[in-house]
Amino acid sequence: MVKPRFIFFDVGNTLLFPNRARMLAPLPQEKHPTLERWQALERRTKQEFDQGVLSGKVDHGFWWTFHTHLLLENDCFDDSVRDKLVGNTQNSANWDQILPGTREALERIGRQYFIAVISNADGRIEAVLQRCGISDCFASITDSGNVGHEKPHPAIFAAALREMNANPADSLYVGDVYSVDYVGATNAGMQAVLFDVSGAYREKDLPRVESLAELETWLQN
Repeated sequence: MVKPRFIFFDVGNTLLFPNRARMLAPLPQEKHPTLERWQALERRTKQEFDQGVLSGKVDHGFWWTFHTHLLLENDCFDDSVRDKLVGNTQNSANWDQILPGTREALERIGRQYFIAVISNADGRIEAVLQRCGISDCFASITDSGNVGHEKPHPAIFAAALREMNANPADSLYVGDVYSVDYVGATNAGMQAVLFDVSGAYREKDLPRVESLAELETWLQN
């Protein structure tokens, strides 16, 4: 791997994590999955979603599939509830859970690399990052809601690279979904590493880390 000069981060499931209580508000409390169950659903959905994207046969979005599985497993499937859950998940304000040490890790990484964000969001991810106290860590924040293209479309990567005046070959993308983040970035000429907190890709021969601390170690190799 050529040592990158620029590192671009995804936000959801990479820097910020779901506020599951708010996202799952349409469901009775007793139907809320544990974190372990949530991550198991995430692993299952990523495998199905990746296969669909790579085969060109994606009928529905990631979270539509995720919440369909969640409701079926709870034996409480309802179209309108699923739609509310998907809407809550797509609201960037509900991605406000930040792990301890995130800002400190970004500051360390930012001393060695130019760092920025590329996120599939609703045009408001910069405000969420600001509320979570890390927006100022980044030289640029590219939000699909403002660009008009979502990952894995090459246009969103190109827009972010232009904003940073970055060469793709000198740039690394860090994100959590193989078909969207890893494939999208590498198709745009960038390097990529999966941020795999749920362990969806542990069995794959792919560059992956499970924390920012592990990313820092990986970057030193």
